[in-house]
Amino acid sequence: MNIADIATTEFIEVDVGTRMGKVRSMFEDGNPKGIIVTDDGEYEGVISEREVLQSHVEDDAKVAALMKPSRNAPAPQVDRNEDVRETARVLVESNAKVAPVFENGDLWGVITDDAILEAVLENLDTLTVEDIYTAEPVTLKEDDGIGRAINQLREHGISRLPVLNENGYLSGVVTTHDIADFVIRENHTTTTGDRVGDTQRLLDVPVYDIMASPVETTTLDTTAQEAVETMLEKDYAGLIVTPEDDDRMVIGVITKTDVLRALTFTEEQRMDVQITNISMLDTITREGIVENIEDVVDKYQDMQVQHAHVRFKEHQEKLRGTPLVHCQIRLRTNKGQIAGTGEGYGSENAFRVAIDKLERNVLEVKGVTSDEEYRGQLLRKLNEL
Repeated sequence: MNIADIATTEFIEVDVGTRMGKVRSMFEDGNPKGIIVTDDGEYEGVISEREVLQSHVEDDAKVAALMKPSRNAPAPQVDRNEDVRETARVLVESNAKVAPVFENGDLWGVITDDAILEAVLENLDTLTVEDIYTAEPVTLKEDDGIGRAINQLREHGISRLPVLNENGYLSGVVTTHDIADFVIRENHTTTTGDRVGDTQRLLDVPVYDIMASPVETTTLDTTAQEAVETMLEKDYAGLIVTPEDDDRMVIGVITKTDVLRALTFTEEQRMDVQITNISMLDTITREGIVENIEDVVDKYQDMQVQHAHVRFKEHQEKLRGTPLVHCQIRLRTNKGQIAGTGEGYGSENAFRVAIDKLERNVLEVKGVTSDEEYRGQLLRKLNEL
């Protein structure tokens, strides 16, 4: 299936000279997946609500301030006749919810994550939430400030955070849209001069005041089709995963991005590896990343990796012009989910630290398995005495 029939020519477009205040209002009024940016009619890039939220650009500044000319690929681009699997990969690796669609080299329209999910919905009944969810999610406490929520969203590159009460039970969820809506709403009631002094006040507001509650949850044995139907029907980007017998406990999160990632899984012998923010690769290649992960997995022959996800995130700190980069490697295996994270100046250094941590964690799993096998053998021998 290609995207010719599911892409759309209906999208919001702004010029690089548009004020950021107007763009922020567009996200509040229409809740678009992303906004296409053009320069004198020529395609320039895409900006998302998350980028607008996490930027420190004033309302009077121009959209051009968010464009990154240093990037080789400032935004994903797909051909109108591209297939769904590759388009899903482009969206995931670019950490985007919308991508521009080109026909014969000209901007034709856009493709969204929702359009893809709706097109493949009937094929998702073979997968369960357990097959694709993310375990051990980052959480917040009810009295944590919005500033902490923003930092967690930015640090981990995620869009939602479960909120726990004083007993550790699920009481709400905070998303980038919730925060953006609150900040924009508050800014509308103040003048530019007031905002400078009110910034800290906004960041200190507890997430309890803006979180959504009650929370839409799902369980591990729910089909991916049912989970996506709920997300599309209620216009949610994700659901909180809880045990079947206790919807107060948080064990994971499933998002539309998780489902898109599953669409790119292949039956090939070579490990399926996805890289989010792939444009950040500098002195290391995709092939090099895949080979390093395969070397680590080979140390544990009983481990079967269904999928590997590598994510890069750039910090503002720099050393001689090279940015500090955070890297996370997550493996989905028949032994459960295993991850390794690291930071370094440049994507290659960050990846090296993360792969070393991943190897230690893989070997730890191997050691635990060996101990369990030895314990089982010992018990069997004792029973035979």
